[in-house]
Amino acid sequence: MGFVVEYGNYTLPVAISILVYLLVLRTEPITRNGSRLRKPPDTLPLLGNGIKFLQSRWKLLAWFDDCQRRFGYETVSLSVPTLPPGVLIQSPENLDYVFKNEGVLFGKGDFVKGRSWDLFGNGIINADGDLWKRQRKAGLAFLNTANLRVLTEVALPQYLAETLDDVRSRAAQGPVLVDLQHVFLDITTKLMGRMAYNMEMRADDEFTRCFDHASGVTASRFQNPLWRVTELFTGQSFRHSLGVVKDFGQRIVAGAVQDRERKATKAEEGSSSDTKLERISGSLIQSLLDALGGDEATVADAALTYLSAGRDTTAQALTWTFYLLAQHPEAVAEIRREVDCIRSEQEEQEQGSVAPSPSLLTTLTPSNLPYTTALFHESMRLYPPIPIEIRQCLSPTQLPDGRFLRPHEESHILRLFRFVALIVIRS
Repeated sequence: MGFVVEYGNYTLPVAISILVYLLVLRTEPITRNGSRLRKPPDTLPLLGNGIKFLQSRWKLLAWFDDCQRRFGYETVSLSVPTLPPGVLIQSPENLDYVFKNEGVLFGKGDFVKGRSWDLFGNGIINADGDLWKRQRKAGLAFLNTANLRVLTEVALPQYLAETLDDVRSRAAQGPVLVDLQHVFLDITTKLMGRMAYNMEMRADDEFTRCFDHASGVTASRFQNPLWRVTELFTGQSFRHSLGVVKDFGQRIVAGAVQDRERKATKAEEGSSSDTKLERISGSLIQSLLDALGGDEATVADAALTYLSAGRDTTAQALTWTFYLLAQHPEAVAEIRREVDCIRSEQEEQEQGSVAPSPSLLTTLTPSNLPYTTALFHESMRLYPPIPIEIRQCLSPTQLPDGRFLRPHEESHILRLFRFVALIVIRS
């Protein structure tokens, strides 16, 4: 009789639990050729991989790397209560399929846009479809052969010389510790500021500090399911930084419009005597103005997005490469040997030639530096500047390896909230 009483006491809670699972929490599993995908290590009941996503960014990325070591290029299922059902894709074939179908089968989605909109707005990070294509086209126009030649022949030597002069002046007063990470970020910031936007920028000015802070807070939102709540109490510095960044974006666009008018006036007067660097300065923002028309707010969003992509990724790649080189002096010796061979060949060609010889920087290309190029690629493989991309499935599709994906679904938590709200309303 005691068993019957106990069973009777738990009948209602058990029935409600089963009903909630069937109507709310249960989702159709992501499959490959009809079979469920394997789950990654440390997947917990109900919580799934939620604990992993609450850890620091570096631990989460290390966990992704551990998944690849265990499963190879196999696509595995991800489960986080606060997120829609997802998969971890690491196969080059599958990744190529996703990026080739950008804006058709896959998009940025509400998950990405909702967290990054404050900072990047309609920039290429959030853009889909035609807007994404126009911004990408503007970026490719900026990275043309003529601009890259000015970068390597004029702008880069100029900023490298300024950096070396600064280090020498400080070293003359005694031993000096050089922070290479800051040096690389400062150089890429100057290059992007001048060539892309015709603005004087430094890695330690107010805008750059605010932009770095706002970017860090934006990135943390992707792992904090309660970011809307926590930022009510901790978001004052973010809101201040965001205001500085947005104001600077408007100044970039206003300066570009003035530059366009100034150059048009000079062209009419036939008095243009700009240097190579001055002629291409601001060429990215000018391309964005051409591509996006009079929508200055979107132009500003696009400019800030490209600034993040242009300076941060390059500086990070250089920093990790030099970090690895410091651990492998034999690789440094091989790079020097490769450069010395090119230098010797160039000196031989210069003998007896009356034509001016190109600078060494212009002759150091990936085609004649195979070892250095391979080393740089390997450092980016080990420490990629953009280690993860998030895409949302827009319509039912099957990946090349047979994985079948469905369009976006709500997270378990949101579906449960809607279910409870519906019960309360009906009662």
